[in-house]
Parts: sequence; C-alpha cells; structure tokens
Amino acid sequence: MSELHKFLFEGLPVRGMLVRLTDDWKEVLRRRESLGAFAEPVRRLLGEMAAAGVLMQSNIKFEGALVLQIYGDGPVKLAVVEAQPDLRFRATAKVVGDVPPEAGLAAMVNVHGQGRCAITLDPAEKQPGQQPYQGVVALHGDRHEPLQQVSEVLEHYMLQSEQLDTRLILAADDEVAAGLLIQRLPVEGEGNLGRNEDEIGINEAFNRISHLASTLTREELLTLDADTVLRRLFWEEQVRRFEPQRPRFACSCSRERVAQMLKGLGREEIEGILAERGDNVEIGCDFCGLQYHFDPIDVGGLFTPERDQPPPTSAVH
Repeated sequence: MSELHKFLFEGLPVRGMLVRLTDDWKEVLRRRESLGAFAEPVRRLLGEMAAAGVLMQSNIKFEGALVLQIYGDGPVKLAVVEAQPDLRFRATAKVVGDVPPEAGLAAMVNVHGQGRCAITLDPAEKQPGQQPYQGVVALHGDRHEPLQQVSEVLEHYMLQSEQLDTRLILAADDEVAAGLLIQRLPVEGEGNLGRNEDEIGINEAFNRISHLASTLTREELLTLDADTVLRRLFWEEQVRRFEPQRPRFACSCSRERVAQMLKGLGREEIEGILAERGDNVEIGCDFCGLQYHFDPIDVGGLFTPERDQPPPTSAVH
C-alpha cells in the first residue's frame, strides 16, 4: 500500500516527508504496457518524478493540480507527472527513438543543453482570466554544469523559486517509487538565506539533518519501510510524526474531456479522420491506456446543437 509520512524535528525549523508508492506505481506501469512499455531508464525517471510530484504537492497548500514536467532535446521529449491535492497521481512520457539501457537524465532529455524542468500549479477553481502559475528552470546548475539527477534539478528549482534549502533523495524500480524530502522552514520576519547569529544556527541544524538524509542509499530507500528508514537516519533526533496519507494512482481522463478536445480540432478535421479510418475515431489516454471510440453518429453529435440531438446512446468502451 502506498504511503506518505510527514514529520517535524522538535525544536528545529526543519520538516520532512517520506513517500513510498508501491501497488499504485505498479498499476501505472501495468496500464502503460497496453500502449508499449517504456525502457527501464524511462520507467526509473518517471518513478522518481512520481515520488517527487507527490512530495511537492503534499508540501504546499494549494487547491489544484501540481504538474511536474521534464522535457528537452533527447529521445525522451517529455516526461510528466500530475498530482492532485488528495494525492491522486498519474504519469506518462513521450519517447521518440531508442533509449540506451544505462541512459541518465542528460542522455534522455538534455543532449544539447536544451532540457528544461517546469512546475505548473493549476487552480481547481480559476477566477475569470486567471492563468496557471508556472516556473521553469534549465537542467543545469549555477555554474552551468549539467544536472545528472531529478533530485538535483528539483533542489535547484526550490532554491531558485522559493529560496528554501531542500534535500531530496529519490529512487525507483519496477516495484517501488520512493522519495525523502528534507526542507528548511522559512524564518518569520527574516530573509531565508540571511547570515545573522540565529540564521547560522538554523543553517547548521538543517545541514546536519540534510547530511543524515544523504546517507540513505538507493537500495535502502527502495526496500526499507518508513519506520525503519526514519529510525536508521534520525535515531538521535526528536521526530514528531503525523498520520500517514495514502497516495493513489487515478486518471482524470473522461469521455467528456476527449469530446471537447475533438470539438476543438473542428468538424472538417474530425470528418477527415473518419474518412481515412472508415468506422470510428479512436483516442487512447496516454496516462491510463483507456480507449475512447467515436463512431460517425457520435462525431455528428459533437457538432450538433444540444437541442437538436437525439437521446444519448452508450458509446464508451
């Protein structure tokens, strides 16, 4: 069962979260098989992003979707994870060409330095004219060296956008996608990166906890349960834990959304597809693999005023 654990360090302005996606992550991969399984490096990339997306969504107070995207000029044109406030998540990627078995982040999306990471916050209830907030960073550090791990990219993003020191440990295989997030809390009334006496003590506390977190190995993160991980890392600290939350895989696709997308293409375009394919327009969801079929009658209904439409027929397969 997938779990997310939040915790605080008593007396220190440092918080943490640990997520383990298990059956829900395997469900993401199982559904992808119907569309063509991803290569192992792509599965690992998506798993780390899924864990990170759930951690970041849980870390903010925001009523809407958090969308994490990594895209660029390699064979992986786009990898995307969407996490909702109740920790429902989904993930997919667009891959063009072969991905070498040992490919890292740079080889997958940042071959010529054009890779980017974007985080979008899309409000559930938009005000008139309101647009989603989006932050974008390049896949390189302050010295323009290519970043090699998803965790490094997101640590860099958090420091650039939120000015909050963050340590992120991520790992994924075909069974588990997991992540540990340690973050320094902002000090009220002070600059987050100040250097007064209090700030120096706060920085030392964060650096100590961050160092402990960095000793966690990939194998431990993937195989040990949350209790064991936290006990092994922070046995000398006073850790206050909260009730676990339950992330789960869920797709937000629907026949209505697909219908709106088809209407956006226009009647001429859709009828051209029908003429080419003969009997129906078939649209598959890249996230969950569900197939939506629209026959000529369905297509006609898309472009017929509602008052003139006959009673609906069952058309979802």
